Amino acid sequence: MGLVEAFLDNVSLKTSFIVLVVAYGAYCIFSRIDEHRRIRRLGHYGPRIKTYAPWGLDLVAKFVMETAKHQNLACWRDGIFGAQNSWTVEARLLGLRMIFTADPANLKAILATQFGDYGKGKPFHSEWKDFLGDSIFTTDGASWHTSRQLIRPQFTRDRVSDLHCFEAHMQTLFKAIANRGPLQGEDQVVNMENLDGKELDISDLFFRYTLDVATEFLLGWDVKSLTTPRQEFAEAFNEVQRIQNIIARTGKLRHLIPKYKFWRSLNTVNHFINFYIERALRLSPEELATKAKDDHGYTFLHSLAGFTRDRKVLRDQIIAVLLAGRDTTAATLSWALYELGRHPHAVKKLRTEIVSTLGTERTPTYEHLKSMSYLKAVLNETLRLYPAVPFNVRLALKDTTLPRGGGPDGSEPLPVLKDSPVAYSTLVMQRRADLYPPVSDTFADPGIFSPDRWAHWHPKPHDYIPFNAGPRICIGQQFALTEMSYVLCRLFQKYDRVESRMKDIDGGEPLLKADIVLSPGQGVKVAFWEAQKSG
Repeated sequence: MGLVEAFLDNVSLKTSFIVLVVAYGAYCIFSRIDEHRRIRRLGHYGPRIKTYAPWGLDLVAKFVMETAKHQNLACWRDGIFGAQNSWTVEARLLGLRMIFTADPANLKAILATQFGDYGKGKPFHSEWKDFLGDSIFTTDGASWHTSRQLIRPQFTRDRVSDLHCFEAHMQTLFKAIANRGPLQGEDQVVNMENLDGKELDISDLFFRYTLDVATEFLLGWDVKSLTTPRQEFAEAFNEVQRIQNIIARTGKLRHLIPKYKFWRSLNTVNHFINFYIERALRLSPEELATKAKDDHGYTFLHSLAGFTRDRKVLRDQIIAVLLAGRDTTAATLSWALYELGRHPHAVKKLRTEIVSTLGTERTPTYEHLKSMSYLKAVLNETLRLYPAVPFNVRLALKDTTLPRGGGPDGSEPLPVLKDSPVAYSTLVMQRRADLYPPVSDTFADPGIFSPDRWAHWHPKPHDYIPFNAGPRICIGQQFALTEMSYVLCRLFQKYDRVESRMKDIDGGEPLLKADIVLSPGQGVKVAFWEAQKSG
């Protein structure tokens, strides 16, 4: 009798399993039929990336491995777009249809003309909420609008043109450059002479400088990373970003990523930020309201605390602006020095403009910085080749289309169904040779660094969008450009020559590290020569 019951039990389990498998299979089939019907109603499929493993796991694995090797540009340009000979392609990953594009017409639609059709979406929020919370970078609709309105007042011209904070930390940066690395405390005595020709990693110092500026601007107290070689907060912040990037690349498989280091580092970051939040909240609303906004002691955090006492709201917005304010600026400055270090003609031209405008001692004003066209061209060219956020994603909020990518040659509108992710790359798009004029005596190869091109050429709208575009365009754009301009201006008032020492390290091909922000994967080793003072 026991054997019969056991047999019946096994049959029942087996039958149940078969029923579940059949039901799931039927669901998948009918879902695909419905998806196909909706796509055909809107237009035609686009070129498809072939995958060979179930659920496209081979392509997912390739993305993760190429990210680890800092080969994202080649992966996207050659493996995604080049293989299909199209700048918009689609693939099925983990059961989901996904679109990839580097087409200006499509980016214009996503970011501007069809802004209401695309957003961050719930999956993005779920992937990023532990790090960036409900901030301006992770939300849509009313929540996003509220965050943007909360932050916007801090980036008015009056706030952006106050350069006092930059200069105070610039003096520490000069000492760190002379020391060829971060200082061992604020009181370290440094020999400011005999720097000429000595190698240092300027990228590391830029990341420290912008962290000090950003934390003082946001919190009223900088972390002093230029004078603290081992900075716990900075290291934790970097580690959170590194792991978050992996989480974002693995999609539905993100729960398999070990997160012990992530949580430990995030706890360090939160503890640091929360200390300043508590300090700001000790001030009553009346005390915050009476604080003079032109006072250097009035901070971004004070402004936020004047609108809300919600600790989570304060934490989320601070983290988001810190990420944008520190990393994007430091990375762009690093790339600028990477290229200037191997283009002495550009350095000479830049320094001539700076010295003719200011001399070698006078600190620049906001108006000075805005008046220097070649300085602006250097930054534009750097951001063209190395956009700070090289890859991004949006989610279709309803059944819609993209202007291009459908049909056998990709020239027709491409259907995009609700909840379909659309990944786009400004890095790939801004390096597309076909978007530029032919190479000539007045227009250098678009693959090389040439600030001179900006004297007689301007990109078409949405061919060049280093600060995003449309309603989500970067609020802090002018602050970032002002800070970067200030640093370059002060550097080349003091130094008249910079030489790259990267060729023996990377062979002249920079390693593009794309965690969240695009930064040099092997640092930026350079040597400076100080200008001879007249008289």
